[in-house]
Amino acid sequence: MKIAFCWLIVLCALPCAAAEPTWIEIEGQVYGAQPDERGPIGGGSGYVAVVTQGDVTAGDLDSLLEALSKAEPGQVVFIPGTVEIDLTTRVYIEQLVLEVPAGVTLASDRGNHGSPGALLTSDALNTPIMIRATGPDVRITGLRLQGPNPKRHLEHHRRAFGPGGEGHTYYYRFPTQRGIVTTHDRLQVDNCELAGFGHSAVSLNQGVEHRVHHNFIHHCQYNGLGYGVCLDTASAVIEFNLFDWNRHSIAGTGRVGCSYIARHNVELGTSLSHCFDMHGGRDRKDGTDIAGTVIEIYNNTFRAPQTPIVIRGAPEQKCDVYHNWFPMHPKPEQAVRASLRTNIGENVYGTSP
Repeated sequence: MKIAFCWLIVLCALPCAAAEPTWIEIEGQVYGAQPDERGPIGGGSGYVAVVTQGDVTAGDLDSLLEALSKAEPGQVVFIPGTVEIDLTTRVYIEQLVLEVPAGVTLASDRGNHGSPGALLTSDALNTPIMIRATGPDVRITGLRLQGPNPKRHLEHHRRAFGPGGEGHTYYYRFPTQRGIVTTHDRLQVDNCELAGFGHSAVSLNQGVEHRVHHNFIHHCQYNGLGYGVCLDTASAVIEFNLFDWNRHSIAGTGRVGCSYIARHNVELGTSLSHCFDMHGGRDRKDGTDIAGTVIEIYNNTFRAPQTPIVIRGAPEQKCDVYHNWFPMHPKPEQAVRASLRTNIGENVYGTSP
């Protein structure tokens, strides 16, 4: 039996992770996450689609807002990688949201000659949305977005939902935060580092053909929510991302039309709950057992000890799970929990085949 390992060398952007194999090859078949021609999983240094200039360059918040207000489809609004923009006061006082028009790219240069990418941050706990795509074909690339809530808040969750708790009424008195939100088609989020959002780093509420790829998404772990990428009635390809310290790195409401392909992603090792999720009708209490429409989960590597994949009902069409690597889970039933119309194909379980 021929076995080959590929190693991800984790550099300064990921200081807490060590070099680990991201895929294993057995008899010519790759299991787990393998980088593609666009660069390393998680983006950064070596990513080939880095944007290094734009039609307009913004160096502070006022110039950024002006540039976005005037940007036309096909244009790039660029923020240099040395720039840090603190949105806190404007978010707190004015409920500021950065709105990116249809067809516009908001970019920085993460990974270019060591650039960390421009940093957009808010310390206001009430940051409902940091960036909103106001039309289709928006691209967000090369940025760092830092939300205000990287914590789990386990005691708050217990007070809300434990014995005698007031449930959702009490729970939602504490504000939640989203990083990037869209209701339109074909949002692309790539080569970004996204962290600290209590609800979700990327929220795909509606729309089709979304792409979330080559990002490092971490510390979105507020208990009860806490998603890296969250989908409602939307469909997306989610690929070549590094995930760590999320509650669910990918989650879907399971409503009709909620679909995703997850491939070549790596869970680095810490997760509050199961890693990839799809809700079912019992979660929504809508009288169905529907858990999304189409789900494909393949060539991912899961290094967190929590259950990697939970499909909480029956997809309308199918859920296919294959060619993944589960180093922490030696048995299939430990790696995937699902019911009807979930097909579990060939995967590798445990540290060696």
